[in-house]
Amino acid sequence: MSQPPGDKTFTPYVKPEENVREFTVRAIVLGSILAIVFGLANAYLGLKVGMTVSASIPAAVISMAILRGIFRGGTVLENNIVQTIGSSGESLAAGIAFTIPAFFMWGFFPSSWTIIIISILGGFLGILFMIPLRRYLIVQEHKTLPYPEGTACAEILKAGDTGGSKARLVFLGVGLAALYKILMSGFKFWKETASWLVKPLKGAEVGVDVAPVLLGVGFIIGPRIASFMLAGACLGYLVISPLIAFIGSHLTVPIPPAPDLISMMTPGDIRSYYIRYIGAGGVAVGGLISLIRVCPVVYRCFKLGFEQLTKGFRLFPDKNLVRTDKDIPMPIVIIGSILIAVVLFLVPQAKINLIGALLVIVFSFFFVTVASRIVGIVGSSSSPVSGMTIATLLVTCLVYVLFGWKGMPGMIGAMSVGSVVCIAICMAGDASQDLKTGFLCGATPYYQQLAEFIGVLIPCFFMGAVLMLLHKTMVIGSAKLPAPQATLMSFVVKGVLTGTLPWTLVVLGGLIGLAVELLGISALPFAIGLYLPFSLSAPIMIGALINMIVSRNVKSDILKERQERGIIFSSGLVAGDALVSVLIAFLVSIPVIGKVHDNLPIGTWLGKFADIGSLIIFLLIPTSLWLVTTFRKR
Repeated sequence: MSQPPGDKTFTPYVKPEENVREFTVRAIVLGSILAIVFGLANAYLGLKVGMTVSASIPAAVISMAILRGIFRGGTVLENNIVQTIGSSGESLAAGIAFTIPAFFMWGFFPSSWTIIIISILGGFLGILFMIPLRRYLIVQEHKTLPYPEGTACAEILKAGDTGGSKARLVFLGVGLAALYKILMSGFKFWKETASWLVKPLKGAEVGVDVAPVLLGVGFIIGPRIASFMLAGACLGYLVISPLIAFIGSHLTVPIPPAPDLISMMTPGDIRSYYIRYIGAGGVAVGGLISLIRVCPVVYRCFKLGFEQLTKGFRLFPDKNLVRTDKDIPMPIVIIGSILIAVVLFLVPQAKINLIGALLVIVFSFFFVTVASRIVGIVGSSSSPVSGMTIATLLVTCLVYVLFGWKGMPGMIGAMSVGSVVCIAICMAGDASQDLKTGFLCGATPYYQQLAEFIGVLIPCFFMGAVLMLLHKTMVIGSAKLPAPQATLMSFVVKGVLTGTLPWTLVVLGGLIGLAVELLGISALPFAIGLYLPFSLSAPIMIGALINMIVSRNVKSDILKERQERGIIFSSGLVAGDALVSVLIAFLVSIPVIGKVHDNLPIGTWLGKFADIGSLIIFLLIPTSLWLVTTFRKR
């Protein structure tokens, strides 16, 4: 049998000639359940703070605990299939949460079937276009592209004999966050946001959203990115907002887009009418700068991807290839891509015409190539998904304007194109990381690629209903669920097609982002902090500080262990908080329960100390994170 290209000295954990259990029914079922769980959790997180966290490691750990603990078995490759399917739910959720809520903000509510169709088509397209890139990006560039999440997950899988203790950390985080969230949001024993006006500065307000999910995110992303976000929040809410309030106090007429006098506004009003537009401009520029940085690799990867797409014509993997070099054949990629383009054009629920379908194929292939390369260098969390989606939306909107497609139909069509492309980009990044994990572990790529399709197909049937449920109970676009990425996308589309965007504020934000970038600071996280309420950036910074504290002055082996334990426990905090939030949203949507819930008093037992009391209670969570990360039984 022919040997795969690339590093001839590399030997995977499971050798190519070995045949072990891999694509089993129990792996598919367990992976599908985890895909739903982490998909729903990350959909909520994407609406809350505009980012998601990787589900690969917690999915792998839970898989090992269940397959080894309950079924008394489970191979490394079975666990790899579970995490492949499970992590796909997280990436699908990111693509959906970053785009679909824009429809809700326009008063257009797509049916669940529309969301399902967009999700399946976008997810399948991203996976199909990633397949021909695997041999180059994963195999040939093995020593060049680290794929950080994929490599870390492979190490977890290979250390499967310690999976029990790590699984307990995940479940401990889930249980603690779930209990906390039930008491806070379910029974309203204390406030969800502790806030204080900065009296010397009119218009300034600081606060902390006392949510475990944000603390977990802070630990995972680390102090550098978290400090950029907090810096953006400080500029927005301790500098720009007081400046607007000071100038507005001397004005006798409203300043658009606000309908009221600035002197009559609260800090929250100033954010809604001014700061969020400035932040949106910064996010747009930050995303585009991130995209421009990878332009040198765009041509190279695009050319390679096209060559791979047109090479060979088989319906089944070549039998002469070794097990670890078998992919889904190229005819499936080509025929599948053509069918998706046809379905996008023919199915009315997709709201995409022929020109839109062609734009989807072109942009998806182009940006899938780019994204698959980027995540190999900086990881999925730092991939400029928003920048690539914005670029897609800008070009699509300009094309629509050229053909005279404006108003609400044009907005819906353009956002549908952006949604499919965004989902494709997210899924391609996840597939890249998963295939890197499989390459290191010795998995069969063909089975992993089939698992990716399952990871899209199963959770997509739940996403639409959950989005509508969250919008009904919390209102997407409100302070509870600001949906920053989707809001930004809606600004871009609406601004180009209707001319209603306050371009002065957006351009000002873009210039701030550019200035920050010139200082050597990543503009994207800074601008996200500028856009989000201060209360969301503060707990993220607290989690990052815990990360910094437990990492200081320790040996490399201890540092690695603490980081791993902290990330696993933090992933549990994220999952527990987000899942209970979805559960509470479902329960309060029932009229009888909703009425009782609405009438519950919020933290009355804390009296006038409600804000400081809520903060003190919240500090128990970072204390727990510090303890489980620092101490363990030897």
